[in-house]
Amino acid sequence: MALPPEQARVVIVGGGVIGCSVAYHLTQLGWRDVVLLERKQLTSGTTWHAAGLIAQLRATKNMTRLAKYSQELYGRLEAETGVATGFRRNGSITVALSEARREEILRQASMARASGVEVEEIGPAELKTRYPHVNVEDVKAAVYLDKDGQGDPANIALALAKGAKMRGAKIVERTKVTGFEKKGRRITGVSWTNETGESGRIACDMVVNCAGMWGHEVGRQMGVNVPLHACEHFYIVTDTVPGLTQLPVLRVPEECAYYKEDAGKILLGAFEPVAKPWGMNGIPDSFEFDQLPEDFDHFEPILERAVNRMPLLAETGIHTFFNGPESFTPDDAYHLGLAPGMDNVWVAAGFNSIGIQSAGGAGSALAAWMDTGEKPFDLGDVDIARMQPFQGNRHYLFERSRETLGLLYADHFPYRQKATARGIRRSPLHEQLLREGAVMGELSGWERANWFADPGQPAEYEYSWTRQNWFDNAAREHRAIRENVGLYDMSSFGKIRVEGPDAEAFLNHVSASDLSVPVGKIVYSQFLNASGGIEADVTVTRLSETAYLVVTPAATRLADQEWLRRHMGAFRVALFDATAAEAVICVMGPRSRDLLRRVSPSDFSNATNPFGTCREIEIGMALARAHRVTYVGELGWEIYVSAEMAAHVFEVLREAGREMEARLCGLHMMDSCRIEKGFRHFGHDISSEDHILEAGLGFAIKKTGTDYIGRDAVARRREEGLRHRLVQFMLTDPEPLLYHAEPILRDGGIVGYLSSGAYGHHLGAAMGMGYVPCEGQSAQEVLDSTYEIEVAGRRVGAKASLKPFYDPKSERVKA
Repeated sequence: MALPPEQARVVIVGGGVIGCSVAYHLTQLGWRDVVLLERKQLTSGTTWHAAGLIAQLRATKNMTRLAKYSQELYGRLEAETGVATGFRRNGSITVALSEARREEILRQASMARASGVEVEEIGPAELKTRYPHVNVEDVKAAVYLDKDGQGDPANIALALAKGAKMRGAKIVERTKVTGFEKKGRRITGVSWTNETGESGRIACDMVVNCAGMWGHEVGRQMGVNVPLHACEHFYIVTDTVPGLTQLPVLRVPEECAYYKEDAGKILLGAFEPVAKPWGMNGIPDSFEFDQLPEDFDHFEPILERAVNRMPLLAETGIHTFFNGPESFTPDDAYHLGLAPGMDNVWVAAGFNSIGIQSAGGAGSALAAWMDTGEKPFDLGDVDIARMQPFQGNRHYLFERSRETLGLLYADHFPYRQKATARGIRRSPLHEQLLREGAVMGELSGWERANWFADPGQPAEYEYSWTRQNWFDNAAREHRAIRENVGLYDMSSFGKIRVEGPDAEAFLNHVSASDLSVPVGKIVYSQFLNASGGIEADVTVTRLSETAYLVVTPAATRLADQEWLRRHMGAFRVALFDATAAEAVICVMGPRSRDLLRRVSPSDFSNATNPFGTCREIEIGMALARAHRVTYVGELGWEIYVSAEMAAHVFEVLREAGREMEARLCGLHMMDSCRIEKGFRHFGHDISSEDHILEAGLGFAIKKTGTDYIGRDAVARRREEGLRHRLVQFMLTDPEPLLYHAEPILRDGGIVGYLSSGAYGHHLGAAMGMGYVPCEGQSAQEVLDSTYEIEVAGRRVGAKASLKPFYDPKSERVKA
């Protein structure tokens, strides 16, 4: 048995398709001392029993980009390595049985066009032509993707492994990783033992956790959080069907089923609504090419519907009933990237039953990131830094995994909330808001009031692709902010304290803005990467000569704090997560100053408390800080109050506000107000691949002073000119709704897609933002065009602006 070397540049743990892909792509970039350790045999965990469906279209542009790369790679692997991958582009069809699903798949088809994916919308008759065996009686619509396909999962992995070995990688099977040597924020060595009893250690520069359903356990050994849980996944394979020819992959999500023709047989797989978690007490050490006990009762409802959908199943015997484990994450997105808390531990795991179609692109992206230290493009959808520490809790993972498997084929309604593992992170105002009718959504574990139900109205979501049951509630909350005054809870937003004698110098190094400001000044700022892309979108408040408060979106607090920590160098600073220490109650609207004067003797005038400043105040019988800043585009304050006084301050504001008809508001209101004002949303409108100048945020960049990360990239883009501009759009028809990813058409041709969308209740139409190519063009030339937005296949006229449609001079904010 071959033994591992004593030293390597990188050790990859796990020999499934993703581990083989990472090894393949690292060696493609010129890495030679690459070692992959597999506890048993390559593909013996999940890869060997995967269905091998290879689709291009995913939920976002960059995930689609990675999936497209996978199918292109698999199409050429056999010629490169000589290993037959079984890859064939036989196409795929997704079927809609309801009007809601029809809307969803037509919106997905629109997104596909914006991403350069060939897609065709077909009706029942065309579906019957392409798939003669399917019952089309209740089919509303379908979409066909010609270049989708399928392949042999194990052989795809083995081809990637052979490609890696051809370029010098060492792949060692039947060798289990038993531990890691850790020094500070780095792994310095990997311990192993093989099946003959030999053991040893590999000194290494980097480690990659590609351990699949073992990824959580391996992460714990490394000291990093990799939240995932194995679930049972079922499929059947029929006996040979006489005369069965090659067919597209068929997906019928409303029946939780997919169909794949393979060697004259039909494979029927299921993503049932309530899954069966597996391995709660650990995965047996002997696990290798194993399958789990049959559970026909669990699968039977799927099969009953399938027999109606595919009548030939009633006449065909079942050759194989298969049940095997696959790993699922809390949000149905896989984990990729540099693990929080460590500087040389990378993760590629938790592929939610789409590992084959994702592995090529994910391996390529991770290898590029490891090679340069910079993400090749925005990977926020899958960056493991999005996962919160509590999400590694085993009980949480068990409960959430029961839902996430089924969500793959559930209706992907806008604003859909997870139903399981809820109520974990709560604002100090949580119970008070519930008593007032708050309907909670969840983000990164935080329960947040998204809207408020009227008396007698059910306090729950009723999902659809059209106006949902809370549309009018959010409109009233929106009007309160625009015309009177509203209160809402922003306690979930991340709060990072940066303290120490070098706090000012450090933040000036990582921030594109000038933070050499007086105590009490609030600065809107971005942290940039070396390419001028936006890694974080924050406000920074100077609390003292040696202390600042960095406020981040709730979902990115951990990622933003890691970005700061990884750039600390020799700066004498300390970082603290202060999120739970303070609640934040927002008082916003043209009468917000009047409300605050009713409950506080402090001075809220422009002379004493101008926009962009904070000050200590008395409020009720408590003490707080009033930050004059806004994300809704109105006069207003964010009141920061220690957690133990938050309930009191809320009661005081609520009671005083009743006389003014102040309204409690939710975060759906905040989103609709911010899009009217053209405020960017991190992760949608701005990301690590969006240049700060092209995002229209050049005003936030420091004019003089110290160097900062990304400064050279900003200077180059100023000199070269912009390649894209972030444009705000408003539909000319007040009826359609926008969410994100809808194609932008300029003078009749697709030029991009909406990065975000919401309804502008004050302006009376759906609105969105998106990047438009502009190389060699002036701002006016960009606007001197005819724009349309494609909504579920229909083109809708749109007005375009580079300035906010609402209050472009910010006169209301500074009133």
